[in-house]
Amino acid sequence: MTAENEPVSPGQTGSPASGEPVYLSVGLLRRPHGLRGELLMEIYTDFPQRLQPGTRLYFGESHIPQTISAVRGHNDGLLVSFRGIKTPEEAGKYRHTIVFVRADDRPPLPAGEYYHHQVIGLKVLNEADEELGILAEILITGANEVYVVKRPDGRELLVPAIEGVILALDPAAGLVRVRLLPGLE
Repeated sequence: MTAENEPVSPGQTGSPASGEPVYLSVGLLRRPHGLRGELLMEIYTDFPQRLQPGTRLYFGESHIPQTISAVRGHNDGLLVSFRGIKTPEEAGKYRHTIVFVRADDRPPLPAGEYYHHQVIGLKVLNEADEELGILAEILITGANEVYVVKRPDGRELLVPAIEGVILALDPAAGLVRVRLLPGLE
């Protein structure tokens, strides 16, 4: 599983009412840095190498297009310059702004790997074809991801996304088949 975007509220995703999202968040502009209009960017994407000069990003809920003019590493994030933003005052307007890429511009994944937005909402079944609920959220932990399954009665089931537990993940069929470890059900 590959996270392309950190969870954001539905109003910030830029997604249509149904189907795949139009925009995926790739980072958060934290604050201006220096005197030339650079911004410190917290990275959300698993593909930071694609954030290069010439890359088009979209700022905030309005998805204002901006093009990266320069980028360099800084601690755990990036320092990014954008065309037309030359001063700290101009850069300051974008403090705490989520930045997006178009979903149709995301890199392809190897066979059998999926973006989070492609599996959220799938029906979760056990080995006996009994419906356990709907995959509602994916938690990123240090060891492995954890699927939060919303049961029909409203309770949540936490399923570790590890080999032997996730038997099949099939977005085309709309389902995830799992083998629950003893004590999970």
